[in-house]
Amino acid sequence: MLTFAEAARRPEPEVGAELAQLAAHGAHGMLVPAAFEEAYYLNFNLPEQLGRLFSGINPARINEDTLEGLCEQAQQLVRTSVLINDAVQLFYRALGNAGLNTGTVHARRPGTRYAEEAAHVIPPGTAALHAVKRLWGRDWSFEQVLARLDNTGGIGIEARPTLLLAGPPGQPDAALAREYGVQTALVNHTGLVGLPE
Repeated sequence: MLTFAEAARRPEPEVGAELAQLAAHGAHGMLVPAAFEEAYYLNFNLPEQLGRLFSGINPARINEDTLEGLCEQAQQLVRTSVLINDAVQLFYRALGNAGLNTGTVHARRPGTRYAEEAAHVIPPGTAALHAVKRLWGRDWSFEQVLARLDNTGGIGIEARPTLLLAGPPGQPDAALAREYGVQTALVNHTGLVGLPE
């Protein structure tokens, strides 16, 4: 896990375009790499459990009522699985290093606007970890699973990085977007928190 300042010293392809731009503009936050999410899934054998859960779904004939119920179960499974202690401690240390272990923080995927907020984070940062897990669980919402079934014929998804930023989710600032030459700039009371598009 890297603070934005640490990530700024890495090549853009390694950390992603949005994070590189955020760091260049002085935003503060933390990158949770895709490998951390992947380890979470593998440590609890989530790919196999999710595969079994959705095994009765035929992509050519989807019963949407059945799929909706399975998606709720999948989200619950992803949100409630427990990280191994070493991973939790690594997350908490990185959160403290980034200055995100107190106050309000939000988690979102790079390049997207949807965020999960954790209000009233106190050390070590359990509320922030829960926000990350809720964000990961959203990958199993009915809309997202249905889109994957329609587009790929399967439910699988690759692990992706997660951004953690101070304050509540940002709101669009058209003037700042024009200044930076981007479509969307998100700001909150802490300053710039997103350049998602």
